[in-house]
Formats: sequence, C-alpha cells, structure tokens
Amino acid sequence: MNAEFFSAIADIEKEKGIPQSYMIEKIEQALLAALKKDYPAEAECARVVLDPVEKTVDMFMEKEVVKEVENPKTQYLLEDAKKIQKGIKAGEFINEPVDTTKFGRIAAQAAKQVIIQGIREAERNIVYDEFTSKEHEILTGVVQRIDSRTGGVSIQIGTGGASGSEHTEAMLSSGERIPGEPLRDGDRIKVYVIEVKKTTRGPQILISRTHPGLVKRLFELEVPEIAEGIVEIRSIAREAGNRTKIAVESNEPEVEPIGACVGSKGSRVNAIVGELGGEKIDIVRYNEDPTEYIASALAPSEVIDVMMNEDGKSCRVIVPDNQLSLAIGKEGQNVRLAARLTGFKIDIKPESQS
Repeated sequence: MNAEFFSAIADIEKEKGIPQSYMIEKIEQALLAALKKDYPAEAECARVVLDPVEKTVDMFMEKEVVKEVENPKTQYLLEDAKKIQKGIKAGEFINEPVDTTKFGRIAAQAAKQVIIQGIREAERNIVYDEFTSKEHEILTGVVQRIDSRTGGVSIQIGTGGASGSEHTEAMLSSGERIPGEPLRDGDRIKVYVIEVKKTTRGPQILISRTHPGLVKRLFELEVPEIAEGIVEIRSIAREAGNRTKIAVESNEPEVEPIGACVGSKGSRVNAIVGELGGEKIDIVRYNEDPTEYIASALAPSEVIDVMMNEDGKSCRVIVPDNQLSLAIGKEGQNVRLAARLTGFKIDIKPESQS
C-alpha cells in the first residue's frame, strides 16, 4: 500500500507538475488533522511523518518520558519506556505508534478533503505562475462558447507549461472584442494578456483583442527587424476594428522602417491586418521634429504646413482644400488617431482659410 501511495504522488508530479515535496507536506498536514480529530486528548503530541525514500507512513504520539505520570495521554512512565528503548532517560521522548485502521470515517474523509484541496491549490498556483509570466504577451486561443446575452467569449488558452494549462479558460469580455468581428466556436484567435489576478476561485486571466499591445506584439512576431531591435515602435494609437496608426523608427540608417514593417508586396502588414479582421493600419515614420512627425501622422492626407502653438502642446495644420475631409477622416477618426499617436492637439484648416 505504501509503495502504491508514493507511486501515486510521483504520478501527480508527472501529470500535473505538482512537486512531490508539496504533496507530501499537504498529506502530512491532512493526516495530522485527522489524527488530532480522532485523538483530541492527545492532539498536542500527535505526529505524522512521510518518508518518500523508505516509502513509509508513520503516525505516532510523541510522549514525554517521566518518572511519575500525571497525564497518560501525553506522558510515558520511565520504567515502561526502558522496556521499549534501553537507556532512555526522563525528559526524553518516546514514540507510541497509532493503529491507523482505527481511524474514524469522518476523520478519514477530512484528510481526503485536505488532500484534494491541496492539489487544487497547487494547480492554481502553477497556472497563476505560468500566466503571470505571459502578461503583456500574445497567446493563441480557441473559441469555446459565446454568451449571446453578454457578448462575452470563453477562450481556451495555454502557455505550454507543465500544468496542462492548454485547458485553462479565459473570458474575452464584450468590451475587449473587436467590434463587428464574427467569432464562431472552434475559431483560433490571438489574444493579448492584460493582467493575471489571484482570486479565491483560481487565477483570473484578463485578455483583449482591442488593446494596442496586441498590434505591437503582432508586429514583433511578423517583423524580424522589430523583434531584433533594429526597428523600434515608438507609439501606437488604435480604434479597434477600424484603424490603427503606428509610428516606427530605425536604429540603423540602412534599414527603412516603414518598408520593413510592410514587407515584400505588403506580406507582413497584410498578415497582421488579416489577424485583426481587416483593420486598416497606417505605418508612419517617427521624427523628433514635431512638425514632421505630425505631418506624417496625418497620412494618407497631404499636409502643406504645421504651425506649433506657443503652449507646445497643440498645433495648426494646413492642408489642401481637397484633402480636408481625408485629413479629418470619417467622424474625425484620422485626426483623432494622429493626435493620440503624437501627443499633440491638432487643429486642421483648409488652405483657402489659412
């Protein structure tokens, strides 16, 4: 029985990634709790020791050896102790074995519950540790079910860790879904891990498809120059499902940052657009000169002039009359994203009114 018992603990470590030392500690605690429950008067001297090397489970009462017994539940008479262990002296301790077959059903059930709870707690901690390391990263998930009432989507995600966390579910709330994106059960999608929280019900994994970080990580996956640090993403402004503006800069003169992000025949940026369900992406060159930077950020519109205001936080931009609506964008989206990308408040005027 003991051999099978320790073999089961080893199997738990292999299958769930829970260390044997952790399980042994929890089981000792569970058995000790059960022992104290069945022997309340001797609770203070109850002991449980599991030895994985010798594959033994010892349960005993550690009683103090005394010349005169005042409490037989916690003390052992010196004369009787010498019959068991020669040379033992008063003040030392002797172990009195416990017959585990006399364990009560309620005590055994209590021990079982502590063990089960220990396994669950360990699994949750392993999952939490795995996903904490994936905060602000991209994970691939599979759509499990869609809540027609709330619009939330249950996503099965994993890190490939020891806990088998490929079976971990995370909820993509309606507010973190790309507006209008059609999702069906079984679809494989990429999600951005915003945060991992510890809760009483286990780790809560907050994921998003609308976060600007998703676009940044997708570019890092598709563009080797970004992953290697040759091209740097300086800023991102996004309105998920419609348009994203991303400002890039090259750290090596011979590398053209926009070309690197677009790829041959648009292969790199098109792969990202496809992952985002057709969301338009404007890639602009970052510039330390705010006037140049703002002009680039208003693409695809042409810009005649950029005049910075004295406050240093806003500017007036002059565009050709026939480019005014393009510069502003549908419902002001283009100028709004340009302002968020650059950090400047932008006032657009047509050339005829300049």
